[in-house]
Amino acid sequence: MGEESEIDEDRPEKLRVFNGREEFPSSNIWHAIVALGIWLGAIHFVAVLVVFSLLFLSPSKALLVFGLLVVFMCLPTDDRSRLGRKLSRYICKHACSYFPVTLHVEHIEAFDPNRAYVFGYEPHSVLPIGVVALADLTGFMPLPKIKVLASSAVFYTPFLRHIWTWLGLTPATKRNFISLLGAGYSCIIVPGGVQETFLMEHDSEIAFVKSRKGFVRIAMEMGCPLVPVFCYGQSNVYKWWKPGGKLYLQFSRALKFTPVFFWGIFGSPLPFQNPMHVVVGRPIELKKTSKPTMEEVNEVHGKFVEALRDLFERHKARVGHADLELKIL
Repeated sequence: MGEESEIDEDRPEKLRVFNGREEFPSSNIWHAIVALGIWLGAIHFVAVLVVFSLLFLSPSKALLVFGLLVVFMCLPTDDRSRLGRKLSRYICKHACSYFPVTLHVEHIEAFDPNRAYVFGYEPHSVLPIGVVALADLTGFMPLPKIKVLASSAVFYTPFLRHIWTWLGLTPATKRNFISLLGAGYSCIIVPGGVQETFLMEHDSEIAFVKSRKGFVRIAMEMGCPLVPVFCYGQSNVYKWWKPGGKLYLQFSRALKFTPVFFWGIFGSPLPFQNPMHVVVGRPIELKKTSKPTMEEVNEVHGKFVEALRDLFERHKARVGHADLELKIL
């Protein structure tokens, strides 16, 4: 599975490439629409349902709808549900084929299935949907246990919380992060988080990582290698608009996500069929340090930021984004 190609003359390792459309040839557009509708349409569905209830239903019926939504918010989630995992495999397979999503791994032999890694994924964009290429259910990476750390707001959203839990997402809390790494799970984190979405621009990519050092400290404390990851094309799968200003930023922080108006084909949640390329860099090995000093954290963080910048510059022309600019804030 996957093709090999040379990276460059100075680094002779083979680049492993997994193209979603080639890896899942049985996928088709109709299955992809259903899969993406289930995965990404829940946000719009809940929003439309709330607006419809407020505008067109009687107060008693609207309260009934809101009550049902609260029930779905409180229903327990099971990340090992057989039905849920089966649905998630369906979503991963057809989502990767739809765009398609292509995964490029610089040194796949460096990844040990028995170790846990911390993947620093950029950019966030409207939604970091390129992470589907790294999911354990997609099967491209040689890592059997992978979790994606996401805003806790996701897990208070009806329907969405169950679907995304089955897909391997989990709340991005420090306690959760440390617990998962300790249990042998590799964790994917978008360091820029809410504020990176607030800073998004249409003509360039934003990585809000200069002040984000908590994930580096935890990786050092747990002795887990850091892995830079960049997704090209992710910012092009939706059109979007957002307000600006300090009040909007404060509101976003309070909600723990950034409210953005976004739309895809014909104004629907179905994203535009633009190719995405997820590039995985070489792991940055770390010595386990139970109580790293600020100077030690800064040093490792600097290595990660430089590795991310280098990864972006080396691959952008090869994947068709030669003129793209990355702003690291």
